[in-house]
Amino acid sequence: MIEETLAEAADKMDKAVEVAKEDFSTIRTGRATPALFSKVLVDYYGTPTQLQQLASFGTPDARTLLITPYDVSALRAIERALSDSEVGANPSNDGKVIRVIMPELTQDRRKEYVKIVKTKGEDAKVSVRNIRRKAKDALDRLVKDGEIGEDDGARAEKDLDAQTKAHTEAIDDLLKRKEAELLEV
Repeated sequence: MIEETLAEAADKMDKAVEVAKEDFSTIRTGRATPALFSKVLVDYYGTPTQLQQLASFGTPDARTLLITPYDVSALRAIERALSDSEVGANPSNDGKVIRVIMPELTQDRRKEYVKIVKTKGEDAKVSVRNIRRKAKDALDRLVKDGEIGEDDGARAEKDLDAQTKAHTEAIDDLLKRKEAELLEV
């Protein structure tokens, strides 16, 4: 029972770290990459659909991204979704492709991105702590019901705390790397 609870908590914590890594990749640095738009949802015939499913991407240079929709009728919806996104893109279309030219990053904009990254990092750490709390409640229930002894419960709680610490440190490391990447000129 203890091993199952700890393994499930570790698995969920790993997923929380992966989500944080994906969230960090959507925040722009100096280059235009398709990952910037991975969280952009397009209203495609009344259904929110990820942009990656509706178009192909090309990067002719570091600050330009070409988005070619598979269905030309989705061009306007894609352009609207890009304009409304928090990426800060200024799309323009020529009837066949959407050209997104990313503006040069100013120091103020970089600091703004760092704040966004810190918020996403804190959200990920809160998620890890919530997973820890649920696992601890499950362990406490096992002790209360007499399925495991108090010593085993205390040992399992120490293991759970170590897992939590390791995962929050992993998120902090990702956060530091992304912050350094954003502030690099």
